[in-house]
Amino acid sequence: FDGDGTLWYPKKTKYKKKPHWVYQLPGSYKDHNKHLIMTPYAVSTIKKLRKRGIITVILSTHPHPPKEADVIIKHKIKHLKLAELFDEIHATRAYHGSKGEFMLKILKKRKIPKCKALMVGDNYLWDYKPAKKRGIDALLIESDYLRSHSGAGRVKRKIRNLKEIFDYIKS
Repeated sequence: FDGDGTLWYPKKTKYKKKPHWVYQLPGSYKDHNKHLIMTPYAVSTIKKLRKRGIITVILSTHPHPPKEADVIIKHKIKHLKLAELFDEIHATRAYHGSKGEFMLKILKKRKIPKCKALMVGDNYLWDYKPAKKRGIDALLIESDYLRSHSGAGRVKRKIRNLKEIFDYIKS
């Protein structure tokens, strides 16, 4: 799963505006977290996936140096009380292919074939395209800002909310 816009978003704008605006507010990452809420059905969906024995991973892009990015994502996960729901949490690098590289490393480490993986995100260039480029299935969450994504109009596998994931995975 992607983080911003997929699992959580700013409570003020939700899916109306790209979620990254919140990080341009004054203050530190600790101050920014107070503006975030979980997206609808995020927690219940993750819990159901875990009950089915599905491995859950967060891949959230951060433009900071790796160590700082790891601190930021871990603080956000603690703030949102998500640590128990995920097998792995990673801050990926600030280039489009980074998530795809992380996905392949995780799958290799866990000996999971690509055909058994699914990336869920809200951004065509940062989430959907890197997964598909690496041969991994992906779903894109529909949002008001999705229309501005280059290439997003060609995506057929879109969901309105996270509970719709179950329409795309086998029991």
